[in-house]
Amino acid sequence: MSGAVWGTAARFAVYYAPSRESAWWQAGSAWLARDAESGEPCISPQPEGLARPLADLTEAPRRYGWHGTLVAPFHLAEGVTQQNLLDAAREWAGAQSRFALPVEAATLGDFVALRPADPDGEANMRRLASSALQTLDALRARPSASALARRLAAPLSERQRALLIEWGYPYVFDEFRFHMTLSSSLADAAERATLVAWWQARTAALGPLAIDHAALFVEPAPGEPFVLWQRVPFQTREAK
Repeated sequence: MSGAVWGTAARFAVYYAPSRESAWWQAGSAWLARDAESGEPCISPQPEGLARPLADLTEAPRRYGWHGTLVAPFHLAEGVTQQNLLDAAREWAGAQSRFALPVEAATLGDFVALRPADPDGEANMRRLASSALQTLDALRARPSASALARRLAAPLSERQRALLIEWGYPYVFDEFRFHMTLSSSLADAAERATLVAWWQARTAALGPLAIDHAALFVEPAPGEPFVLWQRVPFQTREAK
C-alpha cells in the first residue's frame, strides 16, 4: 500500500497497530478475519461456548482493521497531499518515546474491547493521542455545515459537542479512552462474557503491547474497508 494514491473521497486516520511481525498483530488480525496491511482474509478462532460463528460477531470492527484509534478518520484539507500527511506523521512519530502498555479485555457498553490495564497506561495513551491530534490538525478538512449538524444531532455532552466543533471528533483529550475493538455491538451478555474470558487468557500469554510506532490507515472510499498504508516508527529510546 505504500505507493497507493487515493482520491479526495478518501479518509485518513492515525491508529496504533501492533507490529506486523508480532504475535499481537497475528492474533488480532485472525480474530477480525482480515489483515488490514496485506488485505488478505484470515481464519478466525472459534471460542468455546459461542452459538454463532465468531465472524458474525466481529463484522463492524473488521472493516476498520486491527487497531486502536489515536486520531479518528478525517479528510485532507484542500491543498494538502498524502505526502504532506506522511511527512508530518513521520516527524511527529520521531519525537515520541516507546513504552509498554499492559492491557485487559473488558465490556465497554455493549461491545468488547482491549483497554489499558492501569491508570498510567491510560494517561500515556491519552497524551500520545492528544499530541498526534494537535500536530496533525492543520492538515484536516473541516466538515461542511450540514455534516457538522448531522454529527451534533448525536447524543453528546456539552463538552463533547465543543470538542466535535473544534477538533472534528467528540472523544478527544479528556474524553479520549484508548481501546482496541474486538466485537460489534452485542445484545447478548453471555456472548460478551465469552469473548472477554477468551481474551483475558490471551492477553496474559501475549503480554503488554509494544507502543513503538503508529500507523496511517486509509478508507479509500466511503464504506470501504480501511487499509494500513504506512507505519511511522517512534524514536528508539524508551520513555522513562
